[in-house]
Amino acid sequence: MIAIVDYGAGNIFSVKNALDHLGYENKLTDKKEDIISADRVILPGVGAFPWAMNMLKVSGLVDTIKEQAQVKPFMGICLGMQLIFDKGYEFEECEGLGMVGGYVDRITDPGLVIPHMGWNKLEYNRDCRLFDGLGNEEYVYFVHSYKAFCEDKNLYAYCTYGSKVPAVVGNGKFVYGCQFHPEKSGETGLKILKNFAELNV
Repeated sequence: MIAIVDYGAGNIFSVKNALDHLGYENKLTDKKEDIISADRVILPGVGAFPWAMNMLKVSGLVDTIKEQAQVKPFMGICLGMQLIFDKGYEFEECEGLGMVGGYVDRITDPGLVIPHMGWNKLEYNRDCRLFDGLGNEEYVYFVHSYKAFCEDKNLYAYCTYGSKVPAVVGNGKFVYGCQFHPEKSGETGLKILKNFAELNV
């Protein structure tokens, strides 16, 4: 079962619908016991970094999420991906979940329309099991105004929007993050979700 963490941060139903379409058992939940008993965990989200971190703290799920991400596949999506970094600088400096080294800050390349919204090509940086079966001309759908800054070892794929924008990041065997919305990225996104759901751990 895949636990989709419901902490009030939006886009949870589109993730659930995608997993339902693919035929994987899943559950929207704000309960520690569901996250602990799940085989995999997805942390979705849209909105502001400090607000989302506060919601996670209020929910009492921070420690559970961090602990479970050490023992089973975990994926952060959009804002959920940003939250797995050490810090975010949206409106104010805010501690993140600290699963991946680095930080999140506003896209400031001159001449760009912000938010970055639309389809961009995935450029692969490192081998990643989420990319199994994908080709070299895969496009995914982004909606965001902030991007991650991380070490090359944690950068699995990126897109180019002015400069390099991390698209898929990870750390170790279990922790993954997608800045784009795989649940809104057509067959490519569904394939990435399928690969996540079938990770051999």
